Amino acid sequence: MSTSSSNSSAGAEEQAPRKPGTSNEESSHLLEAAENGAKYGSRQAVKIVKANENGSTTPHDQENLLGNMVHASTENKSKKLPQYVAALAAAGGAFAAGTVLGWTSPAQPQIVDGGEGYDFPVSGTQFSWVGSSINLGAACVCIPIGFLISLIGRKLTMLMLVLPFLVGWAMLIWAPSVGFLYASRFILGLAGGAFCVTAPMYTGEIAQKDIRGTLGSFFQLMITMGILFVYAVGAGVSVFWLSVICGIIPIVFGVIFFFMPESPTYLVAKGRSESAIKSIQWLRGKEYDYAPEIEELRETDREIRENKVNLFAALNRPVTRKALAISLGLMFFQQLCGINAVIFYSSKIFLDANIGIGSEWATIMIGIMQVVATFVSTLVVDKLGRRILLLASGSVMALSTTAIGVYFFLQDQDQSKVDDLGWLPVASLCIFILMFSIGYGPVPWLMMGELFATDIKGFAGSIAGTSNWLLAFVVTKTFDDLNDALGNGGTFWLFAGLTVLGVFFVFFAVPETKGKSLNEIQQELAGNRTIATTTTTATTTTQAVNGQEK
Repeated sequence: MSTSSSNSSAGAEEQAPRKPGTSNEESSHLLEAAENGAKYGSRQAVKIVKANENGSTTPHDQENLLGNMVHASTENKSKKLPQYVAALAAAGGAFAAGTVLGWTSPAQPQIVDGGEGYDFPVSGTQFSWVGSSINLGAACVCIPIGFLISLIGRKLTMLMLVLPFLVGWAMLIWAPSVGFLYASRFILGLAGGAFCVTAPMYTGEIAQKDIRGTLGSFFQLMITMGILFVYAVGAGVSVFWLSVICGIIPIVFGVIFFFMPESPTYLVAKGRSESAIKSIQWLRGKEYDYAPEIEELRETDREIRENKVNLFAALNRPVTRKALAISLGLMFFQQLCGINAVIFYSSKIFLDANIGIGSEWATIMIGIMQVVATFVSTLVVDKLGRRILLLASGSVMALSTTAIGVYFFLQDQDQSKVDDLGWLPVASLCIFILMFSIGYGPVPWLMMGELFATDIKGFAGSIAGTSNWLLAFVVTKTFDDLNDALGNGGTFWLFAGLTVLGVFFVFFAVPETKGKSLNEIQQELAGNRTIATTTTTATTTTQAVNGQEK
């Protein structure tokens, strides 16, 4: 608890009599709990802290306000299962996007240089365009989809994305030429990139604060599961049937998600309060007292309407410029570590490595490790912190790509030099995927939602997302060209060098955001490190009041 809060509390006690049975220490605990509640978004807790700082509150007022706040959070019967169901349904779109990302790996051997996948020839250079077209499509849709979400809603937007998924897969299945492959992958990129914006936003708006982090992690987890799915299925079927199966997944998503509710936040913003109440009751249960939540949503909407900020003025704030530089830097190093090259061309990498096992099984193993590591990341990111995960991830990834580069360099010199080193590329790539999925995979997207102020988060996040997909396009498109110019070894050494630069960038430029409120993060970005912080959790609020009642 801050010193100013303590002083204000003392002043309030001198100005007004204390409620019998309420000690100075208990009052202090109440205010500390209120400050923690404010950190987690409770408006009633904010009122306590602000009133306390102004010296206009008594311990009795604090007790009443905090009691109401805790009553709403502890005695209000809320169901969690419907929220998990809705979040998983929304993440079904992420699963569909994951199949789009992973399709190139099992498809490449069946298509390139005389493969039987299509009736027309596809060269390695042409296939690099096939692989990278989805990134270009995703980059083009990030900013426009933000406006569409606000116009027609989160649910309808995601349901409409089933159509481009179906069109894209249909064009890919029955493509008569290479041009159709390009166009189909671009359209699939539009659908997948749009989900990267809509699904996390929808999940964040339907979830209660105490499970929002868990539900938000479903998106990245389902993407990795979609990649693993297409690796596994692609190992046993032709590229035609692989595409047919992938094309069915968006239909299944649409059928399931059709029965999910719209975001209450969007409904309140559109003045549809009755629909918002029904949505909250679907998500929280019929016995849930929706009145406090619906009023908070209305108050938030009123504040947004009353305090509209010019977009360019908000972008020009020093703190926004710094946050944008950090977010763009993380996206840059996320893509320039070479992850998309590894995922898109993992079959080719293992084939070139000549390790003696089928490339299909090798990529399936990578997919499994990616899913497991992403799941582990969701469990530790709030315990270890963002910086330590990024630093550890970048350091180990640099060593891994260096080792892969050494293997391929020796292979290019003399195949006999690596006859006994078949384990090296397998181990290095598995470690690379493991560490990427723990750190550089999820954390840049997580921090993108933490670094920006609320009034600029949507647009600034779209800029960061667009840059990520554009960089993914560049890396994917130029991977084969880099191999031709630098050799396999030189290409991975280039990725290793850039990853080392990323480690230095994180060490010197990226702040730790674990356990900090948005206001505290903004203060730190602005250079004010003297702001008081507390390290207790939101449950301190309930504990403080329960202790006072005893």
